[in-house]
Amino acid sequence: MPNDRISPPPGAASDWTIPQNWGAFTREEHATWDTLFARQVSMLRGRATPEFLDGLDRLRLSESGIPDFAELSERLMRATGWQVVAVPGLIPDDVFFDHLANRRFVAGNFIRRPDQLDYLEEPDVFHDVFGHVPLLAHPTFADYMQAYGEGGQRALGLGALERLSRLYWYTVEFGLVRGDDGLKLYGAGIVSSFSESRFALDDPSPNRIGFDLARVMRTRYRIDDFQQSYFVVDSFEALLAATLETDFAPLYDALREQPDLAPDALLPDETVFTRGTQHYAHTHPRP
Repeated sequence: MPNDRISPPPGAASDWTIPQNWGAFTREEHATWDTLFARQVSMLRGRATPEFLDGLDRLRLSESGIPDFAELSERLMRATGWQVVAVPGLIPDDVFFDHLANRRFVAGNFIRRPDQLDYLEEPDVFHDVFGHVPLLAHPTFADYMQAYGEGGQRALGLGALERLSRLYWYTVEFGLVRGDDGLKLYGAGIVSSFSESRFALDDPSPNRIGFDLARVMRTRYRIDDFQQSYFVVDSFEALLAATLETDFAPLYDALREQPDLAPDALLPDETVFTRGTQHYAHTHPRP
C-alpha cells in the first residue's frame, strides 16, 4: 500500500525495493507464518473464492515457512508474468502504481510477532503474500491489478487519488464475489484476517451491496475496524471490464459534483444482498 512521497530509506533502491534476504528470517518468524497459514486455510475452505484457493496450490504457498520471493516469483512469472518484490514498508503512491503497472507486487519484508496474530496496523509479509499473491496467479485478476496500477498513474495527474483508493479498498482489500453457492471472499484484507473472514460473510451487521464503479468511489471506508459495507462483484471478468471500459476522467469530474457516501449508506434501487443491522458499528464506536 502507498504513502506520501518521501525518499527511500538507506539500503533501498530508487524504486524502494530491497533484497528479501530470506535467510535472515528466524525459526520463530517462519513458525509464525506456519501458524497463520494453517489457521487461515482451515477457515477459508468453502468460504474463499475457488480462484484464491487454486492460487495457493499453484504457487505452492503451503510449503513450510515464509516464502522465498525468488522462488515464488519464478512460479508466478510462469503463471501470469507477475513477480513479488520486497520493500521496507509503506511506499509512495507513484512508486506503488509503477510497480503494479509493470506487474510487480510489493510485499513488506517483516512478519508480525506471535502476540500480534489477530491484528497488525501495518501490512506484513503474511498479509501481502498470503492475502494478495494467490489471486495474481489468476490471469483476469492479474490483469485487473495491472490496470489498477496504470489507472493510479493517471489518477495522480487528475487529482483523483482518493476516489481511486476507494476502488482498491473495496475490491482488492475487502471485496466479495458471487459464487455458484453464495457469496465468497477474495479481498486480501479479509482472507488474511481470521476474524474478518468470518464477519464479512456471517455477521448480520454489514451491508453487502452489488458492485457499481461510481458508487464504490463515492463511498468512504473504515480503517479502524471491520467494514460497514462490502461490495460484491459478479465475477473478476466483470470487474476487469468495468475498469477497462470506463473513461475515468469524466467519471472523476462527475463525482466531484456528488457528495461522499457514509460507509453504511444504502441507495434506492441498488442491488442489496444483505441489508445490515449495523449493530457491530454501534457497539464498537470509532475511537
